[in-house]
Amino acid sequence: MPLKNHRDYAEFADPMARPRYTGIPTFMRTPYAEEVGGVDIGLIGVPFDGGVTNRTGARHGPREIRNQSSLIRKINQTSGISPFDLCRVADLGDAWLEQPFHLKSALEEIADFYRRVHAAGIVPISVGGDHSVTLPILRAIAAARPVGMVHFDAHCDTGDDYLGSKFHHGAPFRRAVEEGLLDPKRTVQIGIRGPLNDAEIWKFSHDSGMRVIYIEEVYEIGVPGVIDEARRVAGDGPTYVSFDVDGLDPAYAPGTGTPEVGGFSTLEAQMMIRGLRDLKLVGGDVVEVAPPFDPSGNTALVGANIMFEILCVVADSVAARSGGDNP
Repeated sequence: MPLKNHRDYAEFADPMARPRYTGIPTFMRTPYAEEVGGVDIGLIGVPFDGGVTNRTGARHGPREIRNQSSLIRKINQTSGISPFDLCRVADLGDAWLEQPFHLKSALEEIADFYRRVHAAGIVPISVGGDHSVTLPILRAIAAARPVGMVHFDAHCDTGDDYLGSKFHHGAPFRRAVEEGLLDPKRTVQIGIRGPLNDAEIWKFSHDSGMRVIYIEEVYEIGVPGVIDEARRVAGDGPTYVSFDVDGLDPAYAPGTGTPEVGGFSTLEAQMMIRGLRDLKLVGGDVVEVAPPFDPSGNTALVGANIMFEILCVVADSVAARSGGDNP
């Protein structure tokens, strides 16, 4: 027997329709499930920032994005996509770590979590954490074949050794290519900018065949041009979407570890993600939200909305591949 009857509003039987300030926070108020059965898309937190090179705090991102995501509703007004009608979506909790102080083993713990998710046929959409967490996610979902990637960021994240480690948030995609997880010729990196200490720091991106769209080109060709180029590069193969909030101008997302001025806006980000509809999307993430650097909560709100945009295009892709009858 339910504890509360819905005397006047039958629609409140759906937790997602209840007042925004009620209930226990989950990502977008989806059902919480630690069991993987009956789920098409899993929303997952990765509260780990052991790979940062500057300001820590992204370990707190998943919890605050869950809180801010209570403002997300059911339907994308622009695209018309209703992801919760297309797919069975659940909050699978956090890929939290038993040994967070050991970087390599921490990344392997994350990979083990995602291997179980992937084995269950669940497409993951994740919230970090720092950008190093994308590498173990790819180790799970791209083990059988490399994937392409649409990557929004201020940094290419294809560096190498830093302070004695090759595993940090500035190098996950170099490692992913080396491990055969990421196809560089099907990878596009959007919004790259900022001052450098080494003019050749992103040489690996160019040498390996990644398409790097620096922020100046974003504004030269405009959002439609970026979308066209991203779609051309990704092609019709399996593709992952990774969104670092420092790709946004810090006016929109100050709560991040390595902010870079001169980025794109939240609206431009939403439009670019919406333009990925109909690609063969196999997962995505939003990373580097560090709530301690933004007491207003705005960066986490932005992260929740970017997560929703990714969910919409991923759900549309998953439903199309399954004949649209997942629920």
